Amino acid sequence: MAESMKGLHRTHRCAETVNAAIGSEVTVMGWVSKSRNKGGIVFTDLRDRSGILQIIFEEDTIGSEGFEKAGRLRSEFVIAVTGTVQNRAGAENPNLATGKIEVVAKALRILSESEVPPFPVEDGIKTKEDIRLKYRFLDLRRPEIQKNIMLRSKVTTSIRAFMANEGFLEIETPMLCKSTPEGARDYLVPSRIHPGNFYALPQSPQLFKQLLMVSGYDRYFQIAKCFRDEDLRADRQPEFTQVDMELSFVDIDDVIDVNERLLKDMFKKAIDVDVQLPIQRMTWQDAMNRFGSDKPDLRYGMEMVDLDEIAKACDFAVFKGAVEAGGAVRAINVKGLGGLARKKIDALTDFVKGYGLKGLAYISIPKDGEEKCSFAKFMKSEEIEAIKTATAAEAGDLILIVASEKWNLTVTTLGALRCHVADTYGIYDEAKGDFDFSFRDDYRFVWITEFPLLEWSEEENRYVAMHHPFTMPMDEDLDKIESDPGAVRAKAYDIVLNGVEIGGGSVRIHQDDIQELMFKTIGMSKEEAEDKFGFLLTAFKYGVPPHAGLAYGLDRLLMLMTKADTIRDVMAFPKVKDASDLMCQAPNVVDPKQLDELFLSIEPTDEEGQDGDVHMDDAF
Repeated sequence: MAESMKGLHRTHRCAETVNAAIGSEVTVMGWVSKSRNKGGIVFTDLRDRSGILQIIFEEDTIGSEGFEKAGRLRSEFVIAVTGTVQNRAGAENPNLATGKIEVVAKALRILSESEVPPFPVEDGIKTKEDIRLKYRFLDLRRPEIQKNIMLRSKVTTSIRAFMANEGFLEIETPMLCKSTPEGARDYLVPSRIHPGNFYALPQSPQLFKQLLMVSGYDRYFQIAKCFRDEDLRADRQPEFTQVDMELSFVDIDDVIDVNERLLKDMFKKAIDVDVQLPIQRMTWQDAMNRFGSDKPDLRYGMEMVDLDEIAKACDFAVFKGAVEAGGAVRAINVKGLGGLARKKIDALTDFVKGYGLKGLAYISIPKDGEEKCSFAKFMKSEEIEAIKTATAAEAGDLILIVASEKWNLTVTTLGALRCHVADTYGIYDEAKGDFDFSFRDDYRFVWITEFPLLEWSEEENRYVAMHHPFTMPMDEDLDKIESDPGAVRAKAYDIVLNGVEIGGGSVRIHQDDIQELMFKTIGMSKEEAEDKFGFLLTAFKYGVPPHAGLAYGLDRLLMLMTKADTIRDVMAFPKVKDASDLMCQAPNVVDPKQLDELFLSIEPTDEEGQDGDVHMDDAF
């Protein structure tokens, strides 16, 4: 039977007992991790969020009744123990922070008993994730998950302290907003008071934070919940957290400066990593040319090499035709994989075919053995040598080449192949001239700047904003908006860490004429702009300062800081791939009365009357 606290007060968390004097009395409370009854003595590992502490129960010290209770302890029982701190005589555990001490119990209270848990509450378990998420309250007890959640708190605390010191105001923005369906789908919330009308949950606080700049608050930030109704990935959830900010009277360098110092402060305080400033900057065009990605992973080499000039002069139709059609031929040199088996090269070929290419060309140069070139019969030996020279190839290298009549398809496919090879074979840093089966254990940041302002949508047959329609064009490209919109660069910037975009932002348009031109270029009429963004455009008529901002994906950032495989491991209560909550069984059906109050009805789509569509009732 569970006992009450009744006058007990915890003096220390488990790991805090290392600071207690030997021989002093402490009271600790937590969950039983393991308990081992050795006959005349019971060894119990007590766990709380700080760590694990060994408790010793001996009949001479705790009495026969207490010793009998100790013998009943099982995993996940919640207990309170009062006892004396002593050194572990010759039985130290170097794997525990408390490994040099233990507590000899004088009193024990069983505060709560536990059923046998569905999986061991310990690190390194192989339990399927859906089971762990169904019992998330147990999974959250595991030390590795608790470490992540506590780090999350430490990070957000450091962010708030830094931002306050920099003169930012923390201001909350609404959760119930107007739907502005640009980009991802909104989560909609029906209104009971306004039948037939819906709120939208915010995809970001974008419009509100710009309004705060109009309102004169100068520097705003918020750790904001955001929502997007989109397909999930390892680094994506339907509800997520942004570290959002906006600044007035600034340009690109000002935003980058404060964020570099924020990152340096955050990483040092949270995980004791020194971020070297200034962080490298790279234009979008340079990133695409060198890495085939606007979020390049700089932990390893394998930069793309332009083979267009060699391809133009050769007779190999695949290469020559790609360049003549306006496409490209690009290569990467994979150091150390010159002896890769043909079967594994075929797997790489299948990978690029998945991106729409017809095949993959290669030159294999093993350290011992015969060189192999998949296109040797189509090119002269001196042309093949020119490719090897261009890629700085030497014994032990593998040259991978892709060609396409579309430049974008060529570079993005090879960029994806570069990451795939690095991930599959653990390519070490090329600058080290080494090869290993693990990535470098560090954090490589890079700013990507000068994104295209617009991109052509084949589906909509018009230009659309690459970021959002309030992004400022580069000053020197303003005269191209009407004549050559595809060539206009944006005052936009992303911060990338180890090949993952962790944040992005832009300088905003604050001039009426440029904003009108932007709307016109993306085919948005004045009426449509007014309907979607009327309240913001109205505010802009009353004096708007130059302003810019940035937002981090906090969950994604924490995933990288902790080296977790998924953002689910850094969120307390995440969703699974179909956006459902296995623990709460959400989403779920609701009481018909609730639907009636909202003037909604469910129209069945099958004979069983399930999987129906939602419709507004005819009642209003």
